[in-house]
Amino acid sequence: MALVLMVLFVGCESRDYPAGLPEYEHHYYIVYVPNNNSAVTVSRTRTTLLELPVQFYSEFERNYNAVAMYEVSTGDLAETTVPAVRGEDFEIVDETGQVLEPVDGKYQLIFPSAKKAQATIYIKLLNNAAATGRRLININLVDNIQEQFRVDIFSTAFRRTIQID
Repeated sequence: MALVLMVLFVGCESRDYPAGLPEYEHHYYIVYVPNNNSAVTVSRTRTTLLELPVQFYSEFERNYNAVAMYEVSTGDLAETTVPAVRGEDFEIVDETGQVLEPVDGKYQLIFPSAKKAQATIYIKLLNNAAATGRRLININLVDNIQEQFRVDIFSTAFRRTIQID
């Protein structure tokens, strides 16, 4: 009985943990929802936008906007895979369907005041009649390291492989 009481007493001990380290005060994370690297299969004839939700993690409100980055990638696909081609098979668009142009190969998601929020990456399928078979593309969240802030990724939820059938 004394052992049980001692374990309960030690387990309930109050400790003073620091709220955070200064080097992490401007450090944020972006991940796909759900929190995994799963693939999404879509029909090339799909007429609605494909929505890829992401979560921006922050515990603060700042006087700047945090910017997360993502890119279209084919470099990590298997050699036997036929990659989807931007402009032929799909486009990266905003919620209204307007085509977004990458800057240095990357697209941006802006989080006002660096507040915790969800956002969406939109993909428009172009119904490429000349395409035969399955085509694949990865939409990868990537690190964005700036002087004022850092937006990192989780290894478990930074990639969405899009399979266009």
